Amino acid sequence: MSKKFDVEWDDDEKPKETAAALSRTEQRVTTERQKTVEQQVTAAVEAAKPGLHKIPDPVEPAGEGALTDEERKRYEECLEGVDLGNTAWFIQGKALDTIATGRLFRDTPHKLEPERNYRTIEEWAPLEKGISLSQCGKLRAGWEIGEVLAARGYQVNPGQVRELVPVKNAYNLNAAVAVYVLVAESVGTGKVTAERIRDTVKMLPGDLELDQDDDVDTLAKTIQGVLVDEIQPQVSRAIPPAVTRAVDKRAINIADALNRPRIPRSEVTLRLMEAFADPDDSTVFDAVLERMKAAEKAAKKALD
Repeated sequence: MSKKFDVEWDDDEKPKETAAALSRTEQRVTTERQKTVEQQVTAAVEAAKPGLHKIPDPVEPAGEGALTDEERKRYEECLEGVDLGNTAWFIQGKALDTIATGRLFRDTPHKLEPERNYRTIEEWAPLEKGISLSQCGKLRAGWEIGEVLAARGYQVNPGQVRELVPVKNAYNLNAAVAVYVLVAESVGTGKVTAERIRDTVKMLPGDLELDQDDDVDTLAKTIQGVLVDEIQPQVSRAIPPAVTRAVDKRAINIADALNRPRIPRSEVTLRLMEAFADPDDSTVFDAVLERMKAAEKAAKKALD
């Protein structure tokens, strides 16, 4: 006769123990995952940090002609350093401007006169950071132009921005940015130089008036129109003498062909305007258009 064993289970305790074990496992996995993420973030931040030790040491060329793979790598690393320096220029300018505008130096003791605090950015910058007054002014004046151009996708350098500061001072920030945009559109983004910007600024007439409320693109078109007028010969209501003489000579040829003693200049002008506006014959219109295109091309070339 077989014995019967009764096994009693604690229905309340077993699920609790299982849940607790799962919870501990989940916590351990979460902790390990967080630790891994933190390590990855730390490594990424360290890799992104600027540092002189990340720039390759100067060495002689490996040879003539094309770069080796190692030289190419060094070149790219150095380019990153140069670009970082340009960005740092604008960052420094904005920081100085923020300090100056808010007078954030006002409770810092004067280094040479500790009984008083700094009164101006001009006192603070040279003594505390070794930045000359001239450099401090350039940094503060240019950072905003650099920031806006960078936001529009342009890679600018401090030399280019310095050439735009006079335009910002004379008009406003948008006008300065507009000059850069105009040059970039005329010669191509990759061909913009400080010299090209300087030459363009010099061409702006002294009596130039710009609408302070216009946006950058509108101002760029306005400035382009002004420069085209400056480059091209001014069109006057009075016909230049050389053109008048040439027209008179051609009018004599027409008079001879028509067997007439003379052709008034006014009649020549009238027939010319009629031919220009003729919807069925675009010969004169096309000729005028080609001349205007050539003049426009010459004006743009002068900006290069």
